Parts: sequence; C-alpha cells; structure tokens
Amino acid sequence: MEKKTLKLGTRRSLLAWAQSGWVAREIERLNPSLQVELFGIETRGDQIQDVSLQKVEGKDFFVAELDQALGEGRVDLTVHSLKDLSLERPKALVCAAIPKRANPRDVVLFGPQVLEKLKRGQVLRVGTSSPRRLENIPPFLEKALPRFSHSSPQVEWVEIRGNVNTRLSRVHEPGGSPRQLDGVVLAFAGLIRLWSDGPGRAELEKLFEGVRWMILPLDENPAAPGQGALAVECRAQDGAVLEAIRKLHDAQTESQIRVERQLLAESGGGCHQRFGATCVESPAGSLTWVRGEIPRRGRVEEILWTAPTAGPREVISWDGSRWRLEQEESLTQVVPQVDLTGSQTVFIGHSRAVHGEWSERLRTARVWTSGTASWFKLAQQGVWVEGCAEGLGFETLISTLKEPVLGLPELSSWSVFTHDQALQEWERLGMKAFGTYRVEVHYPEGVRRQLRAATDVFWSSGSQINELKEDLPKNARHACGPGKTAEFLRSLGIEPLIFPKGEEWRQWIKNQVGHRP
Repeated sequence: MEKKTLKLGTRRSLLAWAQSGWVAREIERLNPSLQVELFGIETRGDQIQDVSLQKVEGKDFFVAELDQALGEGRVDLTVHSLKDLSLERPKALVCAAIPKRANPRDVVLFGPQVLEKLKRGQVLRVGTSSPRRLENIPPFLEKALPRFSHSSPQVEWVEIRGNVNTRLSRVHEPGGSPRQLDGVVLAFAGLIRLWSDGPGRAELEKLFEGVRWMILPLDENPAAPGQGALAVECRAQDGAVLEAIRKLHDAQTESQIRVERQLLAESGGGCHQRFGATCVESPAGSLTWVRGEIPRRGRVEEILWTAPTAGPREVISWDGSRWRLEQEESLTQVVPQVDLTGSQTVFIGHSRAVHGEWSERLRTARVWTSGTASWFKLAQQGVWVEGCAEGLGFETLISTLKEPVLGLPELSSWSVFTHDQALQEWERLGMKAFGTYRVEVHYPEGVRRQLRAATDVFWSSGSQINELKEDLPKNARHACGPGKTAEFLRSLGIEPLIFPKGEEWRQWIKNQVGHRP
C-alpha cells in the first residue's frame, strides 16, 4: 500500500532541521502508513540577523511565516521550539503534541583560551542576546568561574545573534578579532538535538575542539518557560493529521510547560522577560524554580512546590543542620592514592573533599559536584566545575551525565571524592569512591536530650544519623533533603519527608500549629 505523504514546515537552520527531522522520523515510526517530508521556510528571524531581538517590532518573530504556510495548506504540520511561541496562537491552528522535552538547562561553552585569560586576570567576553540570561547568569559566573587571585573574574557581555553553529564558532576566532568571544550561552537541548543528527554532529565535532563546558544549574539559572520542549502544530480541522501527531505527546512535559507558561502569562507574556521559570520532577515532587526580574513583583528568587500535608499536632522541632557549626566539628583530611594524571572525570561529594594539592591536580580533570555551595568553594580554589546535582542528589544528575553530547565516560570510570563513611553508597552505583575527609561532631547531652523529645527532625547527613541513631525519637516525623541522607534513613526502616532545601523545611515547621523549637 502506498504511503501517504505529509509536508512538515520548518525553519532552515541546522538546529531547526535536526529537530524537525527527529519529529518526522517519530511520526513515521508511530504511523507506518505515513511518510513525512521536510519543507524549508525562511522566517523574519532568519532574515534579520543584525538587529537586536529586543528592538524588533511584532511577535512570533520566528514562526509567523510557518503559521502562514500551515494556514494556507502549503504544509500539513509545523515544528517549533516551544519557547519561541507567544501565548496567543492563531485559532485555526492547534498544538497537536508536545513530545518529551530535552534537558531544559542553559550551558556556557568557553573557548580554549579561557583558563589562561583567567590566570592573567583578563576580561572574558561572553555572548548572549537574552535579557533573562543577562539578569541571572552574570552574578552566577562571578562565583562559578575559577579564581586565581583575590579579585573576582571579570566578564564583558556582548549581544550576539545567529544560529547555534554561527555563535559557537566565535569562541575559535583569533585574539584581537572583533568577532572573538571567550564564551557563548546556549540552550543545552539544542546541542543535544544537533549531536543526535548526522550533519549537526559533524558541525559540532569541529566546534567542540578545546572548549570547556559549564552546565548552568536550574536553582540559580532557570531557563525560559518552555525551553527544551517542541510544539508540533497542525490545522485544527485536520483530524487525521492531528491524530497521527498526537501519538508523540508527553503528558508530564505538557504539565510542566503549563506551569511555566502560566507564570509567563501572569507577568504579561512576551519574549523579552528578565526571569526564568523551569519545572522539573525531583525526589521532593514537582519543583518550579523562578528567578529574575518580574513586572509588578520586582526581583524574585523562589521555589514553587507542594509541601507535605501535616495533621494537627503539637510540634517540637530539632534541626540537625544547626549542629554542623565550625566550633562543633573536627575535620580530618585524608589523601587517597588515586591517579589524576591525564584526563580524569571526578565527582566531588562536598567541597571539604578537596584540599591542599588536590586543587592543582584537579585543574586537568572534568569536575562535577553536589550543589552550588560546593561549586563556589571549589571555584575559589581554582577548580573548573562543569556542573552540579543542584542539591537534589546524584541520582537526579545521572541522565544529564549520560547525554552523549557531553562525551563523558561511563560512571564506572569516574572517581568520587567523599566522606570516608559514604563509600559503600557510591560503590553501589559502580563508581570508584575515595574517602578524602572525615568529620566528627560533638553532640552535648543537652542536644541529644532535645532530639529524643522532638516530634519533627531534619537531618543534614547520613553520618549525623549514624552518630545519633541511639537517640532517635519514637514516632517522630523525619525529614531531609534529596539524595543519600534519605537513602540512609530508608536503610533504617524510616521513610523520610523530602524537602528541596533545609530552609523549606524550616518554613514548613514555622507554619505548624503549636510549634516549639
């Protein structure tokens, strides 16, 4: 039987062609009676490259011509980066599917010369045209770039336009060229999709030579609402095409996008917003990070999530994090026998795990860490950090580490620097773990007595629980952050309440009736 052909309208850029090609293959896979042909369409956004997006009048800068072709019947469906779509769409068109989205994070790719320029204290030129990125990324990079002196790294921001490959090529321009940049900010999802496409990968392989990665954490740099997601549209009255496309739809992605775009709607919409909003699933449930400048609200930094339901009861809280004070701790550092020569990949469980000579030896490694607090402390020691687990636990990071575009090795080839009592937890994941420090905390009898009387407890680490397990209160509600502390509690038969951060637990406790600290 002859297959029916559908025409898919798409922009002509390398990225647009790659992601539209992926949609075409998925439609054919799910609908064996169909074949899909790509039909290139040039948009105003592709034609006008020398004007700032903030100065361009009108909306749907990258989609109007696609909408016209679809409405006139010249194509049967179109594919868009969802973040490019305005909140109001033509009534004759319908979003038939939002496939499972790719990693929504932003990345900064730095040129081969970046470390030497940092060591010399030179200003770095980094390119982006996004008001949102300019709102959140500069203060992050000030803390996240490695330091080689007492002064903070200096960054000059340069407005740039163009396709992914055009922008990335500028980090390879010779020094002194007006086009030369030390870094560019890009959407991780675009790089992922290009890498999975033959022509796209061939282009990126050349552009990735010598670059340094920095995957920006969502808690500090949430992305544009809808970033990483695709929208597949068709005519509302074309039931057969709609039915075929609908098979690509991912309900969880749609739910996340709805949350993000609702925040966009409440801010007045538009593509020039100075805030980011990204919703993800985590061990603490659905989390939405919101950060930046929002009209009528000012500067916002918040986590939107649904806290656990608490029944009425008198609450006596014990906050384990308050006892991790400097004067309460005795830190012992251990130097493991691990070879860091050549190109190694290392996960740092806590900034304490790196000390003395390790800072220098890690400068040739690809380093990831647990959260931004450890990231910033490692950067102060001159260590380049590529990314972190955002305080949500290493397991939530694994899918990112496995993205082929990053070129990272299998987890079994990694070295983990961690607390010497946490080795078994890492070995369970098949990773080589090295205990590089030990922390001993003195808990006076008064503290232990308060713990035994508590109805609600927040734990800061598995080693803390192990030290105090003889004092665990009966019938208490135990809470902690995501990650290995929760795993330790479960190993004791305790199912904890998971909070994204300790501050969220403290606020939750304050809201309980009859709370006594």
